Amino acid sequence: MNQRRVERVLENMAGRGLPQMVVSDPADIFFLTGRWILPGERMLALCLNRNGNHKMLINRLFTVPEDLGVDKLWFSDSDDCIALLNGCIDHRSALGVDKNFPARFLLPLMDSGAASKYVLASDCVGRVRACKDSEERERMREASRINDRAMAEFVPLIRPGVTEIQAAESMERIYHSLGADGYSFDPLVAFGKNAAAGHHAPDHTPLREGDCVLFDVGCRKNGYCSDMTRTFFFRSVSERAKKIYEIVRKANEAAEAMIRPGVEFCEIDRTARGIIEDAGFGKEFTHRLGHSIGIEVHEAGDVSAANREEVRPGMTFSIEPGIYVEGEVGVRVEDLVLVTETGCEVLNHYTKELTILP
Repeated sequence: MNQRRVERVLENMAGRGLPQMVVSDPADIFFLTGRWILPGERMLALCLNRNGNHKMLINRLFTVPEDLGVDKLWFSDSDDCIALLNGCIDHRSALGVDKNFPARFLLPLMDSGAASKYVLASDCVGRVRACKDSEERERMREASRINDRAMAEFVPLIRPGVTEIQAAESMERIYHSLGADGYSFDPLVAFGKNAAAGHHAPDHTPLREGDCVLFDVGCRKNGYCSDMTRTFFFRSVSERAKKIYEIVRKANEAAEAMIRPGVEFCEIDRTARGIIEDAGFGKEFTHRLGHSIGIEVHEAGDVSAANREEVRPGMTFSIEPGIYVEGEVGVRVEDLVLVTETGCEVLNHYTKELTILP
């Protein structure tokens, strides 16, 4: 296990008054051990204890041959995994559990009287994951470098008559050719009024002259995710659509310019939202300004009016203002940012200049 990360989790557990915790989220386990295990319907549990007596319960189907720096307790499909887990827990103490521990395991564990009480404790790991270390920061940069190069290769997919789904189906091949391990999420491709849906899934809509073209795309590299949105226009753009685009770009750049340690997430959201509201499109900006990202494309924490948390060095999140005019046009401009000691590093470098594709 990554002992430095584990120690920080244990410190957070101590702050919550928790002597022990069950971590079942595969992304959290990857963060702590460097090993991806997708258990499906079977139980996977990393038992952390502040006394250092950590255990990892793994079904024999998912053999992990290397030494992970933690005692491994193997079980088969015919074994009582709840009893095995129960034996790793101090029944007199509170037990932290993460948000993804399935009810089919948690409820029998509770019925067995395994702990004095049960506490949702995902934030003990989530707060550590939120601030990327030097290795993670470079992985985030690399995933975004690939995403920038991929966007340049996606643009030639736009040609007369192409459909959204045809463009989307070509993207995974391009990512792999650039060295990505795959998608971080299925690409969102939207033409014309479909872009006003915000998160429109690509369909058989063909491209027409004057359409906006929204690409919201991301890849995964070495376990870490990228995410970027660019909006183009095909052959022509109306004055109204041009105005909307420049408002969104201004909101994106203004929000990025104010990011630094100590600023509250809600202030960042307010800056971008204020620009869009002042331009008369407040009701057409229908979502939060951004989400945290790392091992997963959406991680704990966001850039929203409800989040009073202060930005800290190492945090990575999206800045993605948008205006969505139903039945007409949708524009979103999204970058990822990495918070530094004095400001932020924008991880995406693909141009945000208004672009009319030939």
